[in-house]
Amino acid sequence: QVQLVESGGGLVPTGGSLRLSCSASRDTVSSEAMGWFRQAPGKEREFVAGINWSGILTTYADSTKGRFTISRDNAKSIMFLQMNSLKPDDTAMYYCAADLVAGSLSNPSFSSWGQGTQVTVSS
Repeated sequence: QVQLVESGGGLVPTGGSLRLSCSASRDTVSSEAMGWFRQAPGKEREFVAGINWSGILTTYADSTKGRFTISRDNAKSIMFLQMNSLKPDDTAMYYCAADLVAGSLSNPSFSSWGQGTQVTVSS
């Protein structure tokens, strides 16, 4: 499994922006799909965005479409999530994931997960 480390979370007001990063320990992740998920207290983990190996294909949850942008820098084995126009409902622990084992880019199942980074949006 690949080791994934998220960073960039924090506390922002409604309407603010954050940029999350996910650094991977394995270079070969640059040839694989990756994704971002989130989990709020008392709720199930949910898909946020997915990206194919090249970065050309991206998918988003309806709740994040138009506000979030997923991207990657394969030369550095890093994936990003730019989050704009943040809302209190976006408050959650955000996880990056790799090693696609099932599903599609819009409904992926991954086997490698990071520890998460907390995003809190104040109202």
